Amino acid sequence: MDILAQAQQLDSEDVLKEKRKAFSIPDNTIYLDGNSLGPASHAAQMAGQSVLDAQWQTDLITSWNVHDWIRLPRIVGAQIAPIIGAQADSVIACDSTSINLYKLLHSALNLQPDRHVIMTQQGNFPSDGYIAQGLMAHRSEVSLIYVDEQDIIAQLDESIAVLMLTHVNYKTGYMLDMAKITQAAHALGILVIWDLAHSAGALELSLDEHEVDFAVGCSYKYLNGGPGAPAFIYVNPIHHNRLKQPLTGWMGHANSFAFEQDYVPSDGIDSLLCGTPNIVSMAVLKGALTIFSDVDMSDVRQKSLKLSSFMVSVIEQHPALQPLELVTDMDDARRGSQIALAHPDAYAICQAWIEQGVIADFREPNILRIGFAPLYISYFDVLKATDSLAHIMQCKMYRAQQYQTRNTVT
Repeated sequence: MDILAQAQQLDSEDVLKEKRKAFSIPDNTIYLDGNSLGPASHAAQMAGQSVLDAQWQTDLITSWNVHDWIRLPRIVGAQIAPIIGAQADSVIACDSTSINLYKLLHSALNLQPDRHVIMTQQGNFPSDGYIAQGLMAHRSEVSLIYVDEQDIIAQLDESIAVLMLTHVNYKTGYMLDMAKITQAAHALGILVIWDLAHSAGALELSLDEHEVDFAVGCSYKYLNGGPGAPAFIYVNPIHHNRLKQPLTGWMGHANSFAFEQDYVPSDGIDSLLCGTPNIVSMAVLKGALTIFSDVDMSDVRQKSLKLSSFMVSVIEQHPALQPLELVTDMDDARRGSQIALAHPDAYAICQAWIEQGVIADFREPNILRIGFAPLYISYFDVLKATDSLAHIMQCKMYRAQQYQTRNTVT
């Protein structure tokens, strides 16, 4: 069977193929950057328009009650919960990933009064490290250490208070064994925080089953919530009434509208709230998440693996693509929903590819990063995108001056 026939057969067998119709992807565009910003969906667009036209404009401030704006963080959290393998009352949507990580780091350290070390992996998304460093500036007893992500368990010991890990490496796509690492950490009394930015919506997750302590994640990538969409927090039920988070804003108060002088935390996951929720963004996210309501995440994961494997197999058959070095571990158990190709001119190659209608992205210093969002990417998309990349490499199109200037956002 030739490669085109193989793509066509895979697409015909795809149980998720109808989901593509839910998205507003521009014509003549193959979108391989949903791991950075998911595309708009019709449901998200309608939800946003409804807030602006039928709610805010018409019902004004009464919308907090009439349209249940006040409960949106909980409602949206409950939508995210089954996608990450959690109970509905263990997830809440609010703030940004970085702010939520600060809340959890501070809270987890307070639960470990005799330990002061935060451990994370080398190559973790820099913002996670920045947040830990910022916390250290206010807590001189706390230290941060970086370890090899492929040898985490061997480097655990009883001095560590919190293990802060990103499940899928943002650059290479390397995926950690959540169940095994969490279990090993717990055996030494270590609390674990997982960053699910490159996992939620693309992988099959089981936070409750794996007894994860805490997790954070964004919703603008594979969950397609839109730029700046609210992030989310997961807290294992055993910790719900033990946490004392540092950002004690009025929305986390037990009775926000009592306007009491002193802070009294809400019970459970609501205590992780801080300020007024961003209603427009929250409503857009609520609409976007409806697409997942009838999706089996095991189907999403299987298609993700097949898409990336298919692209690698096509790359291997193109002589013009051999200068691109695959740096992603292709073992299914160690691969997220992306692949990374290294080349000294990766930025220029990416820009030339975008001009040809294939949108991927670049990560310093030399990584062409390709994301696979199974709800709207087809195998034919992958084949067509790879052929386009081969043309760019063969003609050395990327050497043109127009592709050399770096944009602010790379």
